[in-house]
Amino acid sequence: MKATLFLLLFSPFCFFSQTFSGTIGLVTDDGANNDFTASVSGLGSTTLNASFGLKIICVNMTHTYDSDMEILLIAPDGTNISLFNNIGGSDDDFTNTCFDQTSASTISSGTAPFTGTFKPMGNIGDANNGQNGNGTWTLRCIDHAGQDQGNLLSWDITFGSNAPAPLVYNSSNLPIVLLNSLGQTIQSGPKIPATMQIIWNGPGITNHITDVPNIYNGDIGIDIRGAYSASLPQKPYGVETRDSLGLEQNISLLGMPAEHDWVLIANYNDKAFVRNTLAYKLFSEMGHYAARMKFCEVYLNGQYQGIYLLGEKLKRDNNRINLSRLDTFENVMPDVSGGYIIKNDYYDGTNSWQSPFSPIDHPGFDVHFVYYYPKPDKITPQQQTYIQTFVNDLETALYAPNFTDTAVGYSKYMSEKSFLDYFIVNELARNVDGMKKSRYFNKDKDSAGIQSKLKAGPVWDFDWAWKDIWDCSYFSATDGSGWTYLINDCSPDVYSNGWYVRLLQDTNFADHLRCRYENLRNTILDTTYLFNYIDSVALDLDSAQTRHYTKWGNLGWNSGAPEVGTLPTTFQGEVDALKAWITRRIIWLDANMPGSLNGCLYTGINTTETKIAGTKIFPNPASEKINLEFQKKSPADVQIKILNVQGKEMMNVNVAKNTASISLDVSSLPAGIYFLNISAKDLSENLKLIVEGR
Repeated sequence: MKATLFLLLFSPFCFFSQTFSGTIGLVTDDGANNDFTASVSGLGSTTLNASFGLKIICVNMTHTYDSDMEILLIAPDGTNISLFNNIGGSDDDFTNTCFDQTSASTISSGTAPFTGTFKPMGNIGDANNGQNGNGTWTLRCIDHAGQDQGNLLSWDITFGSNAPAPLVYNSSNLPIVLLNSLGQTIQSGPKIPATMQIIWNGPGITNHITDVPNIYNGDIGIDIRGAYSASLPQKPYGVETRDSLGLEQNISLLGMPAEHDWVLIANYNDKAFVRNTLAYKLFSEMGHYAARMKFCEVYLNGQYQGIYLLGEKLKRDNNRINLSRLDTFENVMPDVSGGYIIKNDYYDGTNSWQSPFSPIDHPGFDVHFVYYYPKPDKITPQQQTYIQTFVNDLETALYAPNFTDTAVGYSKYMSEKSFLDYFIVNELARNVDGMKKSRYFNKDKDSAGIQSKLKAGPVWDFDWAWKDIWDCSYFSATDGSGWTYLINDCSPDVYSNGWYVRLLQDTNFADHLRCRYENLRNTILDTTYLFNYIDSVALDLDSAQTRHYTKWGNLGWNSGAPEVGTLPTTFQGEVDALKAWITRRIIWLDANMPGSLNGCLYTGINTTETKIAGTKIFPNPASEKINLEFQKKSPADVQIKILNVQGKEMMNVNVAKNTASISLDVSSLPAGIYFLNISAKDLSENLKLIVEGR
């Protein structure tokens, strides 16, 4: 009895709460940070933790379009807590909206004006990390769209006993990336100096945040990257590895070729985590460069941020988009002819030019091309003139009456195989952005008087793909139907150049497309192969996804791309839904892919660009040996790989360029389905191989 009385008398903050109110005012609709502050002092305990810490945040705001708003609470030490983002649709206001980590109702499950107590999107307990709570707390209000401004009427924060604890994870089977912003706020450029540590002990070995950083331990520059993705709670980052003097430093990270420009892709908008890597894997296996990516778990300033992809930023580099370097002094032919990277994307008057052509099915639509390499501030006037003239000549030929003529038509300027494969990957994924923005093209320098052609790709940005979304009917259809190359029919925010509309008027192009698609359907676009890859990623991420969703809690509701229908409430449900979507999409594509199979050999497209086509593989199925005959002699040495359905390499053989046939012993392979990849330089094709039991 005496002991209880002592605790009641001398431990007042155990049952004591303190509330502090903040400043108020207008919330502008220009995407800027509207920061409102509350000065906190005299807390019952200066150290915030689970015994005494931040417990409740309450907000009153008028706003006529709730889903424009994102609100975060920022602690004195810089820890930020996402209260909500993109909820409420077009409804109005937040009235007596309070956030408590113990609430049974999530804010995403509420409806405007969200009166009551809800669990926030982030974790309130992250602020109770041992910091001194006395100081300036900031409520950051961001309106991500125009036309509708808000007004913050009041807000307050309450501290008390039995507070929520921070999310603390100590280990992972994935690489661990530790970022430290050195007390600065990371913005959408320019990059700020920071540090990065990467811990990776190898497959099957647990990594701990206390382990010695054995992959990287040094300086970086970092900023927030992306457009729409930057508005989501889990931020994507651009990272530049630097030396101690702050200069660019090429480093190999997690087995990827050495470079200094890297990206950390957030997965908030991809609840299966695999949409980007699946597309990149397919484009790479078709014989093209695609960005390499590694899954990891990220901590920023000691605060867990979830699952990310650490990977390559798209750029000209011998190990990335392999083009000739173009210096500022190279302004006459042939040097000025390349290399170049351009794209369709958001543009302004300083970084782009407008095509004199409109898409043939939408006269009057303006099409813009953005300079990507050389950068807009580096490209010279002569280089601008060259690439503009080249693209203008391409479009002139494409829209001419004799556009199918192989000597003077579009094929003089365009690499057919790259345009076929780019179409197939983006249409398979029904990628909204793949035909209007984040859409890259590249052209190398002319060689020995031969004009280098424009290639489509690399593919990029599939966050809004592989799913049904509320857009126009093409992308909300739940039966797998619809063409992304017809995106201009949806009056998009960036107009597509619409080239595929014209290309598909060429029966040869359409037939080659159908033939290429059928070839790939028998190999890497076989659902067994696709689903094995998806399942292998899901297995690798099974432990990390629990932590990720504990942090972000966005399963079961629209938290990024506006998806159609009821969303899965579990990670496995997301994986199953993705596979079901792919099945529907492939059924529709099988029935609707343009072109015919006249003359198709199912082994690649028979053009001067694909001279490595293997026309015969026999016997197939096989039990001991297979014979492979090449239709044409290869222009280079050929590499043959046999992969199992998990993508593991089972055999690797090099063949001299003048070899017309070869026999391979497959008797050591277990019975099953395999994929035979044949490549020479940047050309590639795939065949399905069946090995029978003996």
